[in-house]
Amino acid sequence: MRPWKRRPGRGDGSGQPPVDPAPLAERFWAGWRELLPEVAAALGDREPARVEDRLCRLVAGLHPDLHFSLERGQRAIYALVVTGQEDPRLRPYTDAWRAAAPPEDAIWEYHDAVPPVPDPTLVTVNLGPHRIRLADVRVVAQVDRAEGVVDVAVHHPAMAELEPAARSAMTYLPLDATLGERLAGERLRRVETAVSEPSGTIGLLELRELVRGLAG
Repeated sequence: MRPWKRRPGRGDGSGQPPVDPAPLAERFWAGWRELLPEVAAALGDREPARVEDRLCRLVAGLHPDLHFSLERGQRAIYALVVTGQEDPRLRPYTDAWRAAAPPEDAIWEYHDAVPPVPDPTLVTVNLGPHRIRLADVRVVAQVDRAEGVVDVAVHHPAMAELEPAARSAMTYLPLDATLGERLAGERLRRVETAVSEPSGTIGLLELRELVRGLAG
């Protein structure tokens, strides 16, 4: 799904933003403009690791606890994502980053949360020796309309064969791909792994429709 994704080194955990994060965002975008020709060349050569370290330092200059990734774009060819994974401590940084972003064009779009993929059922994930089609993921969804949230259990036929870390990834990755990071963070309350397929399951596109309807 993604050429790579990396989190810079953790900060001191104080969570105290500068008085104004805007200068840090402006410095990021100045560095991005300088690095952009190398990024484009690395992606064109399918060798994104060439610029990984420099991009990691660039994002860490904004805040060391931010995550970043290069994605396939929805409106453009590529997307740059810089996200705090819904951590409220990091929202001032991502807000400033997004506000200072250049206009999107045919090549680049920018996101402060991982967006959903257009159709998650067309995605195949490689986890070690396993090639896992998200079209085969089934979900049990229990809706709490009073709270406006959903509890889910995620199943895939290969789940029992996966190591614990891969099993955890295959629990959360389909949800982020289907809903996007922000909607998943807002509307999913309890997330569990179902090694055996439960009864009453739905597919990922049905889950998307359900959660988006709940969110209005």
